[in-house]
Amino acid sequence: MTRHYTVKSLALAFFITLGICAQVGKAKATDLETITVAGGCFWCVESDSERVDGVTEAVSGFIGGTVANPTYKQVVKGDTGHYEAVQITFDPEVVDLGQLYSMFFRSIDPTDAGGQFCDRGDAYRTAIFTSDLAQANAAKQAKAEAQEALGTPIVTPILTASAFYPAEAYHQDYYKGTQLVLTRFGPKRQSSAYNAYRKACGRDARVQELWGDAAPFVGG
Repeated sequence: MTRHYTVKSLALAFFITLGICAQVGKAKATDLETITVAGGCFWCVESDSERVDGVTEAVSGFIGGTVANPTYKQVVKGDTGHYEAVQITFDPEVVDLGQLYSMFFRSIDPTDAGGQFCDRGDAYRTAIFTSDLAQANAAKQAKAEAQEALGTPIVTPILTASAFYPAEAYHQDYYKGTQLVLTRFGPKRQSSAYNAYRKACGRDARVQELWGDAAPFVGG
C-alpha cells in the first residue's frame, strides 16, 4: 500500500509540474506586445524588424485606409488611403518600445512626406500607429530624440491605430523567399530580387547618409 501511495504521489506531482509549466508558457505568450509602423516598402521594414533580438514575428500588411481587406494592387494605386505597414510582435523583456521606435526612425527617411526612397505616393508614407498611451508616449519620445539627432523637422506622424489587414501570402517573408520571380533585373529568386530592389531603390544609401553609424540595418 505504501509503495502504491508513493507512485500515485509521484505521478500527481509530475502532472502538477506539467500544469505549472504549461501555465507559465501560456502566461509568457500573453506577455508579448505588438506595434505597427509604416516605413515605405513593407518587405524592407519586415526584413529589418526580424533582425532585432526579441522580435518574434513581423507581418506585412495595410493600415489607415477606408476599404476593408484591401488588395496590394488597390493600395499601391492609391485609391484606398492605406499605408504599407508592418505589425511587429516582440518580447518586452528583451527589447522595449523605446528601442524599437528608435531603431525604426533610424531605418527610414523621416524627413520625406511623399514616400520613401524610390517608392512614391501615399501608400509609402511613414507613420507610427499606436494602440495605447504607453505606445503613444514612447513614440513621441523617440520622435523627439530622432529630430534632435537629425537637427531637422521630422514629418513622420504618430497616429491612432485602426484595422490592420495582412497582405497577401506571397508578400510575407518575401526577403528570404526561394520562389523564382520575373523582375526588371531578369528572373530571380525572391531573396535575390529583394536585395536587387533594395539596392536599386537607394534605401540603405539614403539611410546611411542621414543617420551614419546610428543606422541599425544598413546592408540588410
